[in-house]
Amino acid sequence: MTRAEVRRRLAGEWWRQLALTLAPLLVLGFFFGGQPPVLALLEMPLFIAAMISLFITLPLFSAYKRALIATQQALDSADEPAAWVELARRRRLAFLAAGLPAWIAAAAQFTGLHAVALFLLALSSVVLLCLYRIPRQLA
Repeated sequence: MTRAEVRRRLAGEWWRQLALTLAPLLVLGFFFGGQPPVLALLEMPLFIAAMISLFITLPLFSAYKRALIATQQALDSADEPAAWVELARRRRLAFLAAGLPAWIAAAAQFTGLHAVALFLLALSSVVLLCLYRIPRQLA
């Protein structure tokens, strides 16, 4: 598999993950957005949990960054395919952590969490996902 094909596949995975991250929030908002809140008591704890989940990404981003550097150093060598595989593996783990704020926000819709808070949590997941785009230097 060529480097361009690997980059194209990784770009496709990024877009797929973006859709999987935001879909629950959008679907639940569309179908259940107008419902009265259930367990409104959990509104603030879920928001705080979503904010704390941002810190889960720190060690995963460090591991991703190290894999990115290792991939850059392995370009045009025999270790390049293994480096791409390791980079993709690290990135998939980090994707899960990056989606947590939006997924918690989707669950918090049932508690009546305000739209501004939901938007900020979704935006934080999108920003985290943007950190995991493959840079052009690896072309």
